[in-house]
Amino acid sequence: MKYLVIISTLFVIGSLLGWLIELFFRRFVSQKKWMNPGFLTGPYLPIYGFGVAFLYGISNIPLGIEILALDIIVRIVLIGVAMTLVEFIAGLIFIKGFGVKLWDYSNRKGNIMGIICPIFSLAWLAVGSLYYFLLNPILVEGISWISENLIYTYFIGLVIGAMAVDFAYSIHLATQLKAIKESADERFEDLKKKWKEKIKDLRSKIK
Repeated sequence: MKYLVIISTLFVIGSLLGWLIELFFRRFVSQKKWMNPGFLTGPYLPIYGFGVAFLYGISNIPLGIEILALDIIVRIVLIGVAMTLVEFIAGLIFIKGFGVKLWDYSNRKGNIMGIICPIFSLAWLAVGSLYYFLLNPILVEGISWISENLIYTYFIGLVIGAMAVDFAYSIHLATQLKAIKESADERFEDLKKKWKEKIKDLRSKIK
């Protein structure tokens, strides 16, 4: 029960903070305008929730490495790899499953399918390092306190419940939009085919 509360709390904190980070990043760095940065309607990004959960796990799980410096280096490398994998898997799911591309690194060197690229992998590595050295000690203490005061878990459960409903609604909406797009594409292709046939007939009559 304790570990479930810890993971759920990390997931909610990461999802909410991630949404805020992306909101301001898109406003002042990328798109230069206010916009909802996520797939969901509400103010949360589950990809960041999973990311924070991975960060917490990698930062605190025993690795059995006795040399402290080597232990830290291995953890930081694992953090960079894990965050990149989370980004790649999430991007692949949305592209292949829903036909939605929430971010695009196609103009970045060394990118893979426009989902991940070296420069952002290094950014994740840097963010993970900051988390490990600065935030993890504070978060460990705060999460332990929350897990011992279960009344606060009602808020966590409420947010996760709202996210679940939002996710189901967003998937339904994305599925409908995908079906509409496919139907429109089919009609467009049929129209092109008919026009080609008409042009062909006209040319044959002229000849």
